[in-house]
Amino acid sequence: MKRLILFIFCCIMLTAFASFAAEGKALSDIHKASDITCADCHGKMKKITVDDNEVSVNSSCVSCHGGMEEMAKLSHEEINPHASHLGDINCTTCHKGHEKSQPYCLKCHSFPMVIPGSDAPEKKWTEYDPKAKITRTETTDVVVIGAGAAGMTAAINAFDAGVKVIVIEKMPLTGGNSMLAAGGMNAAETVFQKKKGIDDSVQLMYEDTMKGGKYMNVPALAEVLAKNSSSSIDWLTSVGADMSDVGRMAGASVYRTHRPTGGKVVGAHIAIVLRNNAKARNMDVRLNTKAEKLIVDEAGNVTGIIVQGKHSGTYAIKAKAVVLAAGGFSANASRVAHYKPEFAGMTTSNQPGAQGEGMVLGAKIGAEMWGMDQIQIHPTVAAGSRILITEAVRGNGAILVNYEGKRFVNELTTRDKASAAILAQTNKSAFLVFDDNVRKSLKQIDGYFHLDLVKTGNTPAELAKAMGVPADALEATIKTYNDAVSAKSDKEFGRPDLPRDFKTAPYIAIEVRPGIHYTMGGLLINTDAQVMSIDGTPIGNLYAAGEVTGGVHGGNRLGGNSISETITFGRIAGTNAANLVKSK
Repeated sequence: MKRLILFIFCCIMLTAFASFAAEGKALSDIHKASDITCADCHGKMKKITVDDNEVSVNSSCVSCHGGMEEMAKLSHEEINPHASHLGDINCTTCHKGHEKSQPYCLKCHSFPMVIPGSDAPEKKWTEYDPKAKITRTETTDVVVIGAGAAGMTAAINAFDAGVKVIVIEKMPLTGGNSMLAAGGMNAAETVFQKKKGIDDSVQLMYEDTMKGGKYMNVPALAEVLAKNSSSSIDWLTSVGADMSDVGRMAGASVYRTHRPTGGKVVGAHIAIVLRNNAKARNMDVRLNTKAEKLIVDEAGNVTGIIVQGKHSGTYAIKAKAVVLAAGGFSANASRVAHYKPEFAGMTTSNQPGAQGEGMVLGAKIGAEMWGMDQIQIHPTVAAGSRILITEAVRGNGAILVNYEGKRFVNELTTRDKASAAILAQTNKSAFLVFDDNVRKSLKQIDGYFHLDLVKTGNTPAELAKAMGVPADALEATIKTYNDAVSAKSDKEFGRPDLPRDFKTAPYIAIEVRPGIHYTMGGLLINTDAQVMSIDGTPIGNLYAAGEVTGGVHGGNRLGGNSISETITFGRIAGTNAANLVKSK
């Protein structure tokens, strides 16, 4: 019965939407046309107020329409926005009452989606005014800036250590760039490796990380990453994550990339697990809230932050410790071009929140910045999109083929070398080529079919036609590669791991181009995750973790090391921030 009521209501809403769309009306106008009053959404109050998490409005949405799961069941579209990798998010992430509504999916994708209120004017937050009146001052023990994997990990660890925590996040949902991480999490000497008979060591992971980073890494930070990686897998498992599948990504000497069963996408899984853990602890996580300034005392110690809420305005949060986990700046085209002019105009695989504000906050109070020009381009972003094709596709057996139908590189080389090789090819692009056997080995490949990114053929010749490459060349390339798999030796390009041959139809190709993916530079931290000042000493009470920091990865990050860094240094930052609070 409830589904029937929901269906009827949706029909009414769509009819109203059609009549108002041309007029550029907001969702509130459409509601009024359906005799839905302000009180139906906001409740009965003398003065309507909305908190930054928009809790009351979202509650009204759910009571009227149903939750994400119920709405997903009503959808008959091939792309179902209510059943996405973003998980159970707020209705107001997409549906806005008094401004432009837009599917959050369109921040990265180009689906033909139109929702009620999409023609309304777009509203932007009021620019922060340093002279603006501070409306109130709150007090907590630890405040965490950013709710991606690093920030949420830091917050949960600090909370579990017994201190009060506030998390602020400028976007309308948690997850950050971590939500998009596809490949997995590198870790050495784990219980899952041992179960599979994989011989790995902390020393080998450290050496791979240093080599991949062109030996520009801060050695002590790379050592912390490797030494703590196994315990970070244990911690994730303890809070409900599935990291039991182990694969291999470029630059790794052995299989050490951990991910959910079947090779599913790791980032969304971890982000949702962390979100659920915060909810279970009833933690104070504030969405739609920007950090505008770090508060420092006369001695240069950080004592809190100034924030601007979407609805609540400008206020202060006094804290005994602050953790910066606001991510990198790969989605900030002007900043990327400033540090790397040759990357100007290149697409990015990042979500729009990756603007680098956390680095600016630190720099303004004298933090040491490390390697800001060390920007990584990922070799395999789906051509014409911002969709990252995970490195695990190559790790599970795919090869790279150019428009001449030929291989041209060791597919498991580091990202910088693979990207350079692709940019040297015709059209500055290439194709990932594999068969159904590879597809079945990695669950997330099914998503690329769902997103209409693939070309297929029942034979190599049919696939070549779909790709627009010479059939004889592609057939010869696949035969040569299959022979290399049989011989367990790639004499052409020295690929070190040849897990599968290509003999099972359909044959599959995805066109890819390099795109801005990761910023290795950022705030310099020490092994305790303290932010260092330009005079070489730690800034009092300030910690950082994740992509906002610099030095861990050197001049090139290995796939799988980013999630590893967010969890390991998030744990360290959160634990040390809590210990500092308890010592005062």
